[in-house]
Amino acid sequence: MREDPVIVLLVEDNEDHAELVKRQLADHRIPNTLIHLSDGKEALDYLYRRGPHADPALSPRPHVIFLDLRLPKVDGIEILRILKETDSFRSIPVVVLTSSEAERDVAQAYFNHANSYIVKPVDFEKFRRLMSDLGFYWMSWNTNPPA
Repeated sequence: MREDPVIVLLVEDNEDHAELVKRQLADHRIPNTLIHLSDGKEALDYLYRRGPHADPALSPRPHVIFLDLRLPKVDGIEILRILKETDSFRSIPVVVLTSSEAERDVAQAYFNHANSYIVKPVDFEKFRRLMSDLGFYWMSWNTNPPA
């Protein structure tokens, strides 16, 4: 198990879904820092350290990104494309966490090098269980490449 805090960047515009992710990750008692951003532009500003996110101490590099597709300002596929075309971000695992089951979205996500594509269940209990499993995998078992 990890001893250093895991930095998770959650890019999600649905506040209820974001709250559930936060609670599930907190329940693991694994040291983590969750940064929640609710639109695509802010996510890119955070990652590129622009504007209010310019201070590296306040915008640490994430170990994993949970990315919704349907986001205001810049959609998730565009964020994914930009990240995976940028050498300094290419190694950060990106888990698409979305309500879309559309084949086109799945294909575009993997074409743009998503590390995983997960459809959020509509049922609350299934969503809670999914987040528990997902959090445990990415925060306990997965080994990230060096920064």
